[in-house]
Amino acid sequence: MRTINPLVLLALLVLLVAQSASTEAADLSGAWAIDSSTCGDIFTKKNNKLAFKQDADLHAGGIIVHGKQITGTFQKCTIKSLHDDGRDVRVIAACSDGIAVSDMEFDVKISGENKITLSSKEPVPVEMPYVRCPM
Repeated sequence: MRTINPLVLLALLVLLVAQSASTEAADLSGAWAIDSSTCGDIFTKKNNKLAFKQDADLHAGGIIVHGKQITGTFQKCTIKSLHDDGRDVRVIAACSDGIAVSDMEFDVKISGENKITLSSKEPVPVEMPYVRCPM
């Protein structure tokens, strides 16, 4: 059984919310971190595009959302489907860690301005808050 990376869950949730009818995709594009104080340690801009710094994986988790793509330091996901139940957005995404591709399912909840919470019930319940980094 594969363990779900909390960063991947966040990324998938962000994409789910980004595609919901109540939220425009552009609203969630950008850099997201677990801890706002680590934004400068995780992200940079290269040629006016967001990227991870070389040692980003040594700091609190982060993801970059661009359209239907969610990128973490170790995984990349593409949103396959979204379901908005009015409170949360259920996301199903195909994620690759460079070795294998697997479908992942999680919920995205907007928990405040520039704040989201990603959650998954399986294989173990996980809930991860993220904040948008000012880039």
